[in-house]
Amino acid sequence: MDIVRTLNGITQLGATWVLWFLVCLSVVGLAVAIERAVALLGSRDDMERLGADLANHLARGDAEKARHRLEESPSIEARIAAAALASADAKAAEQRIAKESTLMRLDLEKRLTFLGTLGNNAPFVGLLGTVIGIVRAFHALGAAGGQVSAGLMAEIGEALVATAFGLIVALPAVASFNFFQRVIRARLAGADALSREVIVYLESRG
Repeated sequence: MDIVRTLNGITQLGATWVLWFLVCLSVVGLAVAIERAVALLGSRDDMERLGADLANHLARGDAEKARHRLEESPSIEARIAAAALASADAKAAEQRIAKESTLMRLDLEKRLTFLGTLGNNAPFVGLLGTVIGIVRAFHALGAAGGQVSAGLMAEIGEALVATAFGLIVALPAVASFNFFQRVIRARLAGADALSREVIVYLESRG
């Protein structure tokens, strides 16, 4: 098998297939971003009110009402705090908080790896299309005896479009990935703050 001939055959396909590949990747990336946004929005709650209700119930020593209030909330913060409240003492609560926080992080970061990978590699995919297009243009230039034609310029233009499109795909992916990571960190920090109310209650009871 002549690898040079094989690679030359691939270059003759032009950069169009690379552009379509980038289009497919961008559609998948958009779907992931929408799905993660829906998941994060669906697990939100009024944390100020939830924290106040929890503190009031625990201050009165009513753990059952506090547990019921946490179970009513759709938020991940409430799930982590509820796990702490189900503990026998403050030390066990710390362990449960760490465990639940790890599980929640894994759940919230689902499919975000795709966005990060897309953001890091889409420019290189576009660059591949540019290289393929330039090689094809040089082949066309050689076949034309060095004469520059409109078709040749179109080949070069298509090649450069691939790099630009790769950047266009990458930038929103990187921005989305960073945004979701910030939101997840903030949510987990809020969960830790809410769980501290439970730990204070358990320590006072112990």
